[in-house]
Amino acid sequence: MKLTQKDAEFIERLRRLMDEKDVSVELHPRPVTHMLLRRNYGAKIHAVFGMTRQGVRWRFNRVFNEVYVQAYCTILWIESRFGTELRQMALEVARDRAEMRRRALEATGQAAGGEGCWRARSST
Repeated sequence: MKLTQKDAEFIERLRRLMDEKDVSVELHPRPVTHMLLRRNYGAKIHAVFGMTRQGVRWRFNRVFNEVYVQAYCTILWIESRFGTELRQMALEVARDRAEMRRRALEATGQAAGGEGCWRARSST
């Protein structure tokens, strides 16, 4: 599962709210361990995200409990078969891709926006 441009915009807006202490992320252990978005964030939701609280909860769950956690599940699965010897190489490749993407975006006059090395898609 890949992140979309909408996911990137959501993450940037969420980061600002977290920096302002308007929202926080907590680990909830039951029924299955997952991350929750906490605090009274209803008043700012439409102004900051342009969506309902349910939309924010859906996007948060998709990005943090599906995409982000699945990335670590994949890493853990691969490392259970090969050990951690390949981790440094994978990190170097990821950093190189992120740097190439940053340079390409700068060359075209676009802001890097913190997308990292993933390719943002226009859907969802």
